[in-house]
Amino acid sequence: MTTDPISKIVACNLCTGCGGCAGAFPEFIKMVDDAEHGRRPVVDASAEGQRAAVAAANYCAGGGTDWNSLSLQDEIDQAWGPVLATWEGWASDAEIRHRGSSGGAVTALSQFALMSGVASGVAHVAAKPQDPRLNEAVISRDMDGLMRGAGSRYAQASPAEAIGEIRQGNEQIAFVGKPCDVASVSKAMQTDPQLGRKIPLTIAIFCAGAPNLSATQSLLDRLGVPKNARLTDLRYRGKGWPGLMQAEWEDRAGVRSVSQGVTYAEGWGKILQSSRRWRCRVCADHTGAFADISVGDPWHAPPDGDIDAGRSLIVARTARGVAFVEAAIAAGVLVADAQSRDVIARAQPNLSATHGAVWGRRVAMRVLGMVAPVDRGQQIFGLWLKLSFRQKVQSVLGTWKRVFRERLWRPVVVARRSQ
Repeated sequence: MTTDPISKIVACNLCTGCGGCAGAFPEFIKMVDDAEHGRRPVVDASAEGQRAAVAAANYCAGGGTDWNSLSLQDEIDQAWGPVLATWEGWASDAEIRHRGSSGGAVTALSQFALMSGVASGVAHVAAKPQDPRLNEAVISRDMDGLMRGAGSRYAQASPAEAIGEIRQGNEQIAFVGKPCDVASVSKAMQTDPQLGRKIPLTIAIFCAGAPNLSATQSLLDRLGVPKNARLTDLRYRGKGWPGLMQAEWEDRAGVRSVSQGVTYAEGWGKILQSSRRWRCRVCADHTGAFADISVGDPWHAPPDGDIDAGRSLIVARTARGVAFVEAAIAAGVLVADAQSRDVIARAQPNLSATHGAVWGRRVAMRVLGMVAPVDRGQQIFGLWLKLSFRQKVQSVLGTWKRVFRERLWRPVVVARRSQ
């Protein structure tokens, strides 16, 4: 029986896989790569491990967040989190823009953090060199390191594992992650002021959910990667906006091959999207409300084909974020034009509907006796009311069907091996 709070979060299917608990207490909490459930923490059964898990619960955003801690001034803020200023732009460096998921803004902002001295390192994720299907948390201190992480990684990732190294060191380290990762890091910074003083900037990447390892294998099958080949690279986005999903591998004779690639619409829409974890489907923050800066795709002005040069939607959520973006533009690192604050709703209409549906999904979970996330102060009920009658019904009945079809009431159990 699970007794500690971290194991309970995992068992109740509320874990986001951010890695914050393992980063804070690496001796007693390890992350594992589970093919079905994604990256999940496993707590040491010792008394010390149980105590570590209790402390680590203060770092965890899986069970919920507190939007009351955010400055929400109007309806736009209530729907998306603080929106102080918005821009549409791209990295001035042509290579960064080309390699980036959209306009390379996250990499450009990370580069500026190093150039300006705001940070001496940037915590982010990159593909594991020995197995590009998986991700690893890294801290980069130069452009070569940052470019390792350029482009999307549509696979389970735990960038918050880096907070242990950040806390133990004496450097200023910027943090880049998914909205759920940043939410946990934000809680960690509030819980541990010493850690908070060492993270001068957080950047969130818009996210529609993270597929599991089984979905990655399905993508590799579609790309024609032989089962006995050694995978050397797997690219989900980039080299044009949104770019192609493409794999590279070597056979036993060392002969190197490159797949033709599939479009983002096929790779995400038909292969990866359906395997997003349940916690992603009941997430009510896909755009990084707790970050200083959020970056995503400006889908209101879609790319011209699969190899558009690329543009990014940039949202500053704190005064620190506003000042940093303005400084990056002034320094010529970022090319960007200011946009109206409602651009986020126009660029991400699907996420607005998703946030509304989440209210119905969570209600359905509670009716069935399941534990649902609690995001205090977030007004997702109002977003649910804006849905059509059919969407409202689907958010509840569709959840019940999925719960019974996938037997989601069962406690989540992951393999006890670290990766």
